[in-house]
Amino acid sequence: MRFFYEKIDVPHNNSFITRSLRMDPHADKIHFHKNFELNYIVSGFGRRIIGSNISSYAPGDMVLLGPNILHCWEALEPGMDGHGECVVTHFTENILVSDFFNIPELDEVVNLLKEANYGIQFKGEMTCRVAESLKKMIHLSGLERYIELLQVFNMLLSIKDREFLTLPSKLPDSNEKDREQIDKIHEYVFQNLENGVNLKDAAKLVYMEPSSFCRFFKKKTNQTFMEYVKSVRIGIATRLLAETDKQITQICFESGYNNLANFNHYFKQVMKKTPSEYRKEFRR
Repeated sequence: MRFFYEKIDVPHNNSFITRSLRMDPHADKIHFHKNFELNYIVSGFGRRIIGSNISSYAPGDMVLLGPNILHCWEALEPGMDGHGECVVTHFTENILVSDFFNIPELDEVVNLLKEANYGIQFKGEMTCRVAESLKKMIHLSGLERYIELLQVFNMLLSIKDREFLTLPSKLPDSNEKDREQIDKIHEYVFQNLENGVNLKDAAKLVYMEPSSFCRFFKKKTNQTFMEYVKSVRIGIATRLLAETDKQITQICFESGYNNLANFNHYFKQVMKKTPSEYRKEFRR
C-alpha cells in the first residue's frame, strides 16, 4: 500500500471542481490533500479507507471529507462496464473563509464542512437526489453550477442518517515535515499489521524516542499510537467478517491479533458486539 500527498488543482477562477472518474482496480494508494472532497460511487465495489476506518463501498456510497484526511477507494470488483465509476467534487480549502460563505444563511453549511473533518458518510434515499445534482454539475459552469452546489448542500443538510468515520487530523497545511512523518507511520502500520507492529520500530522511523514519539503522534492525530493501531485492526476485522466466510480465528490473526480472547475483547470494546454478533447482524 503506497502513501502520498496529492495536489488537486482547482482552476483559479473556480472554488470547486466536479468530475466523473473511473475507479482503477490496480491502484493501491492511500493519499490526502488539502481540499474538501465529496465522493459518490456510481458503480463498482471495493474497500474504502478513511483515516483508520476500513469498510466496504458499493454503488450509492457517499462520503464528505475535510482536508488532510488519509483516504483511498480501492476497487475490488469492476462495475457492469468493466470499471467502477465515481463522481468527485473537490472544494478549495479556503472556501470556509470566503466572503460568500460568511453570511448567516450559510451557517449550517459552514458547520457541515467543519464536521467533514471527521469524514461523513451519508445514507438513505436522499443521496440519490444528491447524486443526480452532482452528475448534472459535471456539465454546468459559472453561476448555474454554483446554484446547483447550494442545492447539494441543502439536500445534504436534510440527511439525518449519517455516520462519522474518523478523527480529524491536526496537521497544518504548511507543516510538510510533520505530514511526511505521520505518512511514514501510517504506511508502517498497514504494512506490518499482520506480522506485528512495534512502538519502538515506529518511533525509529521518525528518529524519536518512544516517549517523544507517543506525544508527537497524539498531538498530531488526536489518537494515541496504540489507539490508532487498534482501530485499524478492528477496521480490517469488520471488513473480513462482512465480506468473507473466513473463520473468526483466522480473521483474528489476519487483523494482527495473536490471541483470540484479546481479539474478542477489543472488538467488543470498539464495536459494542462480539465478532460473531457483528457478522450475523451485518448479513441479516
